[in-house]
Amino acid sequence: MAFHLNEYTIRRKVLKIFGASFHVYDPSGQVIAFSSQKAFKLKEDIRVFTDESKSTELMSVRARQIVDFSAAYDMVDSRENKKIGAARRKGWSSMVRDSWEILDADDRHIASLQEDSTAMALLRRLLSNLIPQKFHLTSLDEREMAFMHVHFNPFVYRMTVSVSDTSIDPRIVFGTAVLLAAIEGRQTGA
Repeated sequence: MAFHLNEYTIRRKVLKIFGASFHVYDPSGQVIAFSSQKAFKLKEDIRVFTDESKSTELMSVRARQIVDFSAAYDMVDSRENKKIGAARRKGWSSMVRDSWEILDADDRHIASLQEDSTAMALLRRLLSNLIPQKFHLTSLDEREMAFMHVHFNPFVYRMTVSVSDTSIDPRIVFGTAVLLAAIEGRQTGA
C-alpha cells in the first residue's frame, strides 16, 4: 500500500499545461499512486488514485476556503469517506520560511512541518529553484518523523519522502507530501 512505505518519490508529470499531475514511485521505481489537481479551481482540490486510470481514488486533499492567508487543507480517506487530518499553513511565518501545522481528524495540532532553515529559505526566495527545498516533519516533542527533500532539476519537480517515525498516521504524511508537491512545486516554477 502506498501509504505505508518508509520512502517514496513524487514526480510532476512532464509537459502538463493545465493543473498538475504527479506520479508517486516506490524505491524500486514502480508507480504506486497518481495524483491529479484540477486546473482553474477556486479552491485547491487534489485527488490521489491508485494509477492514471483514476478508477480507484485513495485520498483527497481539499482547501477549506477559497482565499485564506493561513490556508487549511483537509485530507480525506476516499475509501472510508472520512477526514483523517489536515495541514494548515502558518501565515506570517511562511512568508520567510514555509511552516505548517499538521492536525489530526479533530483539528488538534499533532506535528509541525518546516523548511530546513531561515537562511536557506531566504536564499531560495532570492534564487528561485536553484536551491532545492527541504522540509522536516517533527512531532510536538521535536522528534523527526519524516524528511522531504526536493531534488535540483530546473525542468522536473521531484521530491523524495523518507519516513522515520510511524507513530503518525501514514496517510497524513502522504497527503502532506502530495500537498507540498502541488503547492510548493507551483511556487518554485518547476
